[in-house]
Amino acid sequence: MKLCDHHLHSGFSDDSETGLTDIAEQAIHLGMSEICITDHHDIDYPKDEEGHTFLLDTDRYISAVRKLQEQYKDKLTIHLGIELGLMSHIADKIIAYTDKYHDFDFIIGSSHLVYGKDPYYPAYYEGRSEKEALLEYFESILENISAYDGFDVYGHIDYVVRYGPTKNREYSYGRYKDILDEILKKLISMGKGIELNTGGYHYGLGEPNPCTAVIRRYRELGGEIITIGADAHTPDKIACAFDKAASVLEACGFRYYTIFKDRKPEFISL
Repeated sequence: MKLCDHHLHSGFSDDSETGLTDIAEQAIHLGMSEICITDHHDIDYPKDEEGHTFLLDTDRYISAVRKLQEQYKDKLTIHLGIELGLMSHIADKIIAYTDKYHDFDFIIGSSHLVYGKDPYYPAYYEGRSEKEALLEYFESILENISAYDGFDVYGHIDYVVRYGPTKNREYSYGRYKDILDEILKKLISMGKGIELNTGGYHYGLGEPNPCTAVIRRYRELGGEIITIGADAHTPDKIACAFDKAASVLEACGFRYYTIFKDRKPEFISL
């Protein structure tokens, strides 16, 4: 069985040029029966040095995905998702947005900005230790989930290590155990999930995001909801390292993974 990729980006995201039909065709080529497209929407993202604003043209996006669903209805199940960039100070704006647009099957909440700075860029790490930068990132997640609960899973919880000065060489669950446990316990108490994001493999980390130890800890603490997503921005990355993903989940004590339809989790055996 081919696992459902629950984190995919198209040209509706500022950092992708992939056509929706290219995603569908590649998924079919890979033998997949189900996918979820989750393009970026980051309110208050400052225009970056590459000119990105990450504001989704939501009406056009929903219309395009609906057309894609109809076009491929006999070949591929396509879910409508979104990846919302969360920050505590924009909680009211995000609530207004999701109140207006309630068509989504699935909502990923993610941290792409920390107090207006994106860890993707070196400026985020300047003037302080890497440990201080990572701690601030994790602390911001706690603030975000305390301010807003309208998401289904929190995306790539340790996204910050992809771009740090040493990537994940100096990072481990053990070094940040206290803050990571707080995040995981809070998410579980809220009935929220996490994702196993295989982007970590194609960013050269040798681990998913979050790392295996965090996924194992989520399960140990009683977490049950976990999706799998490649975080693909190009067709060749769709379902990247999904064979490893299944093995990681099983090693961490999962016998299933999760997909979402109409914002409701469904548990699928591995």
